[in-house]
Formats: sequence, C-alpha cells, structure tokens
Amino acid sequence: MMRAIRAVSVLLVVLLGGVWAMAWFLRAPEESVADSFMRQLARLTGSDMSGAVAGGVQVAPGVSLGGPFTLVDQTGKTVTERDFAGRGMLVYFGFTYCPDVCPTELGTIAAALDAMGPAGERVTPVLISIDPERDTPEALADYVSRFHPRMVGLTGTAEQVAQAARAYRVYYAKVQPRDSSDYLMDHSSFIYFVGPDGRVRSLFRPESTPEAIASTVSAQLRAF
Repeated sequence: MMRAIRAVSVLLVVLLGGVWAMAWFLRAPEESVADSFMRQLARLTGSDMSGAVAGGVQVAPGVSLGGPFTLVDQTGKTVTERDFAGRGMLVYFGFTYCPDVCPTELGTIAAALDAMGPAGERVTPVLISIDPERDTPEALADYVSRFHPRMVGLTGTAEQVAQAARAYRVYYAKVQPRDSSDYLMDHSSFIYFVGPDGRVRSLFRPESTPEAIASTVSAQLRAF
C-alpha cells in the first residue's frame, strides 16, 4: 500500500513539474509563471475558466485585476471608478511622451470603438498616465484629443497613479537614456476591458488587432 502511495506521489510530482515547465515556456508577455501555471493546469483538467480573456488566453480563476481608484481627468476634475459605473471602459496605461507603443495602442482602441459601431458608444476609452510628473491635465487634454473625441485622460499624484497601477498589475519605471536630459517610462502594455459592472472582463496583449478587440468587447457587452 505504501509503495503504491509513493508511486502515485512521484507521478504527481513529475506531472506538476512538467506543467510548471510548460507554464514557463508558454507564458504570455508580462504574465507571471504562477499565473501561467494555473492557466495550464486548468486547461489540462478542464476546469471552468470564467475569468477575463488575455488576447484569447483565459486567465486562471482567482487572478484579480482592477479596482477602486482616485485620479484627475484632463479637465482637472477628480474622478473615481464610480464615475464610469454602468459603462464599459477600454483602459490603457501609458504616457504622453511615449515615442511608439502608446500611440499605436491608443490608435488601436479608437479603431476598435469605430469597428463596434453603435455598441462602441457604450464604451469609454481611457488613458491612465504612468508619468504624472509631466502629464498634467492640460497635457493630457491635448494628447487624448488626437486619438478619439471621447477619450478620457487620467493623471494624479505619484501615489494615486501607483495605486491604480497596482490594482491593474501594471509595471512601470523611469528610464534615463545615456547622454539625454529627458527620461522615458518603461511599462507593460496591455489594454483592459472593464465591464459596466466595474470588473475587468478581458485584457488584450500588445498588437492585438482592432477587429479582435471589437469582437470580444461586443460579445462581453451583450451579457449586460
């Protein structure tokens, strides 16, 4: 009997080790090994994966994204997540001095809303700055107007921005290039769809197409 238990234990350890190795090699960009492990394990066991969708890859249950925040919009008004209650949001964390990826992803959000047609009116595009030192409300007002007439720009104190970033598990850090007096911000680059109920329903990897985002968000909205 003990021999059988030991054999099963060894097989279980080998199996879990194999799943861990699979999780390491197949993890999504910015995804932790632990989250990838849970995703692979759930896939193998056929568990229900009712969480958000990350670019077509489901997130394991128990992974929490989003939450309360207090920030300042491009008009200088203090806003919280409650100001968006009852509406969907497509949220992106970036900064106005971003040379490439931020304008690309914000353009993708705008194109996705256009592709959704009338349903897009139910979704507010939101840029949350991770560079509050330079991104004043005035700077954000000019910047977001270039992408979509309904896009909201949010900034705040360093502490307020850090709190919002932690809630969405966003990585960011100041980077000082050599021989330059200016700095850039290194950051993760996901687009989050927050449902009208305030929960993150889907997230999209960098370079997701507007059509893929529009299709997923439209499907999510039909549940409300």
